[in-house]
Amino acid sequence: MPVICKFPDVFPEDLPGHPPPRQVEFEIKLVPGAAPVARAPYRLAPSEMKELAKQLQELSDKGFIRPSSSP
Repeated sequence: MPVICKFPDVFPEDLPGHPPPRQVEFEIKLVPGAAPVARAPYRLAPSEMKELAKQLQELSDKGFIRPSSSP
């Protein structure tokens, strides 16, 4: 995260809630029958894994992400 370290004043310490509703609707059009690309996750050092878990928990607590329900 060199960019965050180099420009810390640009990134907020705490994530705000969801943004206000916008006048434009966005959607991702899916291709029927297409499958997502399957790749092995990157290896992380224990300290990076701990930071990742912390960030994921914060995003989950704020409602930005949720656990996958895919099979």
